[in-house]
Amino acid sequence: MMSQRQIIQVFEQYQKSRMQFVQTIADLAARPINIEILQNAGVMSMLRPLLLDVVPNIQQTAALALGRLADHSDDLAEAVVKEDILPQLVQSLASQNRFYKKAAAFVLRAVAKHSPELAQAVVACGGVDALVLCLEEFDPGVKEAATWALGYIARHNAMLSQSVVDAGAVPLLVLCLLEPEIALKRIAASTLSDICKHTPELAQTVVDTGAIAHLAQMILNPDAKLKRQVFSALSQISKHSVNLAEMVIEAEIFPAALTSLRDQDEYVRKNVATLMREVVKHSPELSQVIINYGALSGVIDYVNDCRGNLRLPGIMMLGYLAAHSENLAMAVIISKGVPQLALCLSEESEHHIKAATVWSIGQIGQHTPEHAKAVATAHLLPKLLELYMDASSSEDLQAKSKKALKSILQKCTYVPGLEPLLYDAPSNILKHVVCQFSKVLPHDSKARRLFVTSGGLKKVQEIEAEPGSALQEHINAINNCFPEELVRYYTPGYSEALLERLDNYQLA
Repeated sequence: MMSQRQIIQVFEQYQKSRMQFVQTIADLAARPINIEILQNAGVMSMLRPLLLDVVPNIQQTAALALGRLADHSDDLAEAVVKEDILPQLVQSLASQNRFYKKAAAFVLRAVAKHSPELAQAVVACGGVDALVLCLEEFDPGVKEAATWALGYIARHNAMLSQSVVDAGAVPLLVLCLLEPEIALKRIAASTLSDICKHTPELAQTVVDTGAIAHLAQMILNPDAKLKRQVFSALSQISKHSVNLAEMVIEAEIFPAALTSLRDQDEYVRKNVATLMREVVKHSPELSQVIINYGALSGVIDYVNDCRGNLRLPGIMMLGYLAAHSENLAMAVIISKGVPQLALCLSEESEHHIKAATVWSIGQIGQHTPEHAKAVATAHLLPKLLELYMDASSSEDLQAKSKKALKSILQKCTYVPGLEPLLYDAPSNILKHVVCQFSKVLPHDSKARRLFVTSGGLKKVQEIEAEPGSALQEHINAINNCFPEELVRYYTPGYSEALLERLDNYQLA
């Protein structure tokens, strides 16, 4: 018979072995190279009973191991769901200690992050309600873990975000912004941003809790990661409507926010530019407010100082500004925005960035001949034509280049800018070019002389147009601006006809 001491030793050894097992699995799961081996060994089913172990450390470490596995891939996250582990985790969240709660929240986050379907599985087992209860915990680490998990659920779609709102998370998330821990502030701002981004109604729910004022107080916080999330949240609120954008402006974040356009952190700078883009897109009035704060020159400098996708919000902000009115478009021109956009076209290789740049150029040049001239003098019309005709350009880039080119051409009366297009443009663009010449030449003698000496008149005579077409009518209008013999001189075949007449000429 075994003594009591021996029995105790057996239990101690069993406990030590369990602890060693889960710790080893947790350590192995931290390295992606081991994941497939662990999965093939059926580790999920081995870890599940250990979540109910009598030893708290074993429970926590088992949950940590499951979280690391689920975090690795959607297949493993699905395995956690299929093993029916989530209800077990959710049920124990209310009664366990803070270490277990953090680990369990990590598992829920790791499962929810992969897809809306997996996030819905977390919601279906009561995970959101359990996580919201964790937001009322005293321990900031528990709040942070729960907030992070709620953010991963909310980010997928409006329905999942609404489930977070319905569980009463928003007021508690706003309170997290007031906590002293920077990490908790960051995650709370990020989660509020994820909730706001889907619909105006969800954004309004966040606004109604007073979130804007608390976010506005943190825009000059020295922590770059916090500022990233703060500006992101303000952007997601602003994008939905004029009213929401006005509420952000009324929080007096400008002009202080403009200093962050020069922040050392590139994502802080990008998010500030994004915020301004979302504000100005709504109305000329909001655009003018932003310009009055000195934002225009700051954004143009920002576009000059960065590259790639970081440029996008600044490029698009210039386009939204210019789209509203002639005066705002002229403000972009006066601030040297057009040369900067031209530089973006030459420096960037990604087609979606080029497409955004082309769109903004079109918004600037579409208003009046003066606006179109600003684009033409930057030598952008041939560039737009080149992008439109380039077979390697994306479909979106070609479409935007064509639309921008046509809208600018319909206003352009600057002959030196129009003339290069005579030689390369296809017929659907050429008709717009010739049309503009037919409008300008009858009223400008200097332009007529330049048109002849530069070879423009000769080129027009070489254009093959169907009789009665709009293109032929424009050509006729141009020809009527010049003496008949001059037009005949540049008509193809006329020199041969003259030589033939010379051959047949008989001296008296």
